[in-house]
Amino acid sequence: MADNADAIVIGGGLAGLVAAAELADAGRRVVILEQEGENSLGGQAFWSLGGLFFVNSPEQRRMRIRDSRELALQDWRGSAQFDREEDFWPRRVAKAYVEFAAGDMRPWLYEMGMRWFPVVGWAERGGGMAHGHGNSVPRFHLTWGTGPGVLEPFIRRVSAHVDTGLITLKFRHQASHLIKTNGAVTGVSGEILEPSTVERGQRSGRGVVGTFELNGGTVLVTSGGIGGNFDLVRRNWPKNRLGPAPKSMIAGVPHHVDGRMVGITQEAGARIINADRMWHYTEGVQNWSPIWPNHGIRILPGPSSMWFDARGRRLPAPCMPGFDTLSTLRHILSTGYDYSWFVLTQAIIEKEFALSGSEQNPDITSKKWLNVLKSRRGKGAPPPVEAFKKHGADFIVRDNLPSLVEAMNALAGEKLIDFPRLEGQIEARDREIDNPFSKDAQITAIRGARTYLGDRLIRTAKPHRILDPHNGPLIAVRLHILTRKTLGGIHTNLNGEVLDAAGEPISGLYAAGEVAGFGGGGYHGYNALEGTFLGGCIFSGRNAGRHAAGR
Repeated sequence: MADNADAIVIGGGLAGLVAAAELADAGRRVVILEQEGENSLGGQAFWSLGGLFFVNSPEQRRMRIRDSRELALQDWRGSAQFDREEDFWPRRVAKAYVEFAAGDMRPWLYEMGMRWFPVVGWAERGGGMAHGHGNSVPRFHLTWGTGPGVLEPFIRRVSAHVDTGLITLKFRHQASHLIKTNGAVTGVSGEILEPSTVERGQRSGRGVVGTFELNGGTVLVTSGGIGGNFDLVRRNWPKNRLGPAPKSMIAGVPHHVDGRMVGITQEAGARIINADRMWHYTEGVQNWSPIWPNHGIRILPGPSSMWFDARGRRLPAPCMPGFDTLSTLRHILSTGYDYSWFVLTQAIIEKEFALSGSEQNPDITSKKWLNVLKSRRGKGAPPPVEAFKKHGADFIVRDNLPSLVEAMNALAGEKLIDFPRLEGQIEARDREIDNPFSKDAQITAIRGARTYLGDRLIRTAKPHRILDPHNGPLIAVRLHILTRKTLGGIHTNLNGEVLDAAGEPISGLYAAGEVAGFGGGGYHGYNALEGTFLGGCIFSGRNAGRHAAGR
């Protein structure tokens, strides 16, 4: 049965909610199609830590951080390393986003009620060159309420329009075809899926109970990336740049992040660009209480853990915790193994370990300062970290190095780590701690981090000897490759209009969020600066919604 709307939004994640809210604000009748159940509104953003990339914010200034749009754009271009003809629009979108992050973004979100943790995080610190990859200064602003806190104002805006009848939410509606009339996209058809009673994030059924067809003057694709579809990840893997695709991975996103709309939009004439650009983490651990299949959690490490490959060889700079994600991924895969190890102390885990995700940070998600103080200032590491240390399959805790190495080899299933070699590397590092200067790049980085007030207060442990029993027990963590984000996708212009093979807009068709490489078909280029995934969904969703509404 056919139905009509002014605009159809495919995907109820952050980008879709932003676009729908902007369309309805302009008086447009909007239908949001979401293949999951009602409890999944908000998509991947719900599970996120809620980090946003701002430039020269009040939070930065209060932490004595000097930032500017010129410095941020230098960092972005050095990280993106745009080098393709099709990067014309990604470059334009990237520049516009940096200007947004340095200008209207924070005041706009603040006016909607969003707030941020006062200490700004320093993520993805880079590879060692001022003109190269990485954040020169801390820019990771943790939203009060984590991912749900980012979603809250947009869900509120959408819900208000649902009450007035301007927005209709259609859950368990799976889009499978974009309808074209005289070259323009004029509607969507697909399947109505069986009702689902699973909890948010769990695998839902795909049984079909009916079909649907919707007609609309505008269709916006905001369906997310491919990180839950390992086959698509491996098919697009950049072997020449990163090495062979991992044989073993864990999933940082739910199973419904399947990438199916990428191919469907391509069939309607859209060009897909930069599909080989992707962002996967190297610090993944198996979730001891999983929600979705192969559920992994990322450790957000401070700079002090020692990092070793599967054979117990220390990773070289810039492959240090929190510095250069893709260089580290490339190095790990070059070893012939899909995993690596952190070796650290109890003193380090208490100060430096955080876990990504709203469910792993219930104190900040709750928006209650008392919960934060109890969790972060209490004895031991935060409770979710201590729970992983106790229950996680990848965590080993021992009182001495020989027994730690024995357990590491037992967990790996083969005797790859030679105790004398591992001990020698740790002892060499420990000797460097006795002086205020060092030739060890990681120790220099630790001391540099502690010159930033935020790191010294809550993110970087005081330099100490790993093998000193007073800092123990010793901890080893096996780290897996964790799938996360698609950096390429549907080719769009700054307004979110989908472009065909000739670079011309397809009438009636827009895309935003991860499915469009967060804008332009890949505004990150090759590397992300963090806080730019949610920000990209907000920015591209706003642009697409406003342009489609004629604003």
